[in-house]
Order: sequence, then structure tokens, then C-alpha cells
Amino acid sequence: MKLLRYGPPGQEKPGLIDAQGVLRDLSAHVTDISGATLADSELRRLAALDTATLPKVAGTPRIGPCVGAVGKMICVGLNYSDHAKESNMAIPTEPVLFMKATSAIVGPNDAVQIPPGAQKVDWEVELGVVIGRAARYVSREAALDYVAGYCVVNDVSERAYQLERGGQWDKGKGCDTFGPLGPWLVTRDEVPDPQALDMWLEVDGERYQNGNTRTMIFDVATLVSYISQFMSLQPGDVISTGTPPGVGMGHKPNPLYLRAGQTMRLGISSLGEQQQTTINATVGDTQ
Repeated sequence: MKLLRYGPPGQEKPGLIDAQGVLRDLSAHVTDISGATLADSELRRLAALDTATLPKVAGTPRIGPCVGAVGKMICVGLNYSDHAKESNMAIPTEPVLFMKATSAIVGPNDAVQIPPGAQKVDWEVELGVVIGRAARYVSREAALDYVAGYCVVNDVSERAYQLERGGQWDKGKGCDTFGPLGPWLVTRDEVPDPQALDMWLEVDGERYQNGNTRTMIFDVATLVSYISQFMSLQPGDVISTGTPPGVGMGHKPNPLYLRAGQTMRLGISSLGEQQQTTINATVGDTQ
């Protein structure tokens, strides 16, 4: 299934995309695509519905983040060796973890705000893993059983905040609008191999990132198991699994960073596409 949330920010309704690509409303069956809705039993119940009987959603409503009420968003740094090299950082021997503020999460096509004074805002297409049931100290062999599905993530980053302002990476990763999710949560039964997905990103029509999840240093099963050794994973938590090479910071001969008025377009095979325009944030802006 392709599950999604649509409507104004903070008022999103649950929906799905049927086999013909039509948006259908799920409000009569679930309150949101979040938490307990992501359990295997609930997903099986939704999959058994006759989609032809679900109300069609008229028009072209805004698409919200594909997961609601995310408890935490855990990100993996330097998980592609070529990206580590372009970042002039050592290839990790264990997964590098950091947290992205949940207040950064927005819809896949919402504007990305460049914070006041920011000079080094960068792009990162990533595979998102959505947890479906509580995971604590799970084995690698069982790890994928805890996954509800997958989605596209743009791990937008401000490199000066991340690397030049002291402390850990979180300051450069958690700014408002720096976490577009979606358009859909694709359930794991439709993604038989999460290590065989093409991924790409363009800025103003120019392709900068081309990759495939098979080149991850640590695969999805390893990451779910590894993270569960340090913190419990809860239904609706999101893991962003790292980016392939081609980010602006690594561009040669000179880095490239985003400015207001540009358009990012990105996608992952079978998981859909995102498109964001960059705008300058001002004091008092909200999502």
C-alpha cells in the first residue's frame, strides 16, 4: 500500500493511493497514519479494504508528511563511503547517529526555509525507514519485521551550523522545514529488498545525486538492530539512513549551497518523488 496524509498543516487526513493512482480517503477507518496504525495487524486490515468503495479525494490537496506524530527521527551519517570521502571524513566502523528535531518535519512538497544568516544550506536524498512496532535489542535477522514501510527523506542540512559552530551535528540538521517526508509510506510488502532502490536529486533541473541503496555501508537491517541497542524504537519513529555522494558541500571545484528561489526535486524508485522550493525564513515564520 501507498499510505499518505493530505490537507492543511496540522489538519492532515489519512489516505491511500489506489492501483489507478487515485487518492482515496481513509478517515472512516483510521484517524491518522501514525503510531498504532502502523502495526502489522492494522496494515493487514487496511490492505483488505475494497479501495473502490473508499471516497475519492477531489482536487489536488497538499500532501503532508507521510507519518504523523513522529516520536523521534534518528539519522545515520556517512553511510555511503563515497559521501564520506567527498565530505573529507573517515569511513565509519560503526553507524554514526544523530537526531533530527521532529519540528523539522514537513510535507514532501512544502517550501524549505533558509534560516536567517544561513550560508551553507545543502541537500541529501535519503531512504526513510518507518518503524511499525516497538523494537528493543532486536537481532539483525529479525530487524525488518519491525519495519512498517519506507519513504523518501530530504535531510536538508546547514553545513556551517553542523560543522563550524561547536558541539554535535544536530544544530545543522534540525532547523524548521529541514525534514520533508513522503509523499507516501510504502508498506514493506511492496519493497522486497530495501537494498535495491535507485535514488536521485536535482537542483533547478541539474542532477547532482545518483545512487542506489545497495552501496550503503550499513544496510537497513543492521541499522534497525544497531539503533535498538541504544534506544527503543517506537511505532511511527523514522530512521533516515544516509545519503549517496553528490551533496553541495562535496561539489568540485567549489561547494554549492542553496539560495532562495531554487527548486529541489528528488526521488527513490517505487517510493515517489518530492519537490521543494527554497525561501528565506523570517522571524515569526511558521510551517
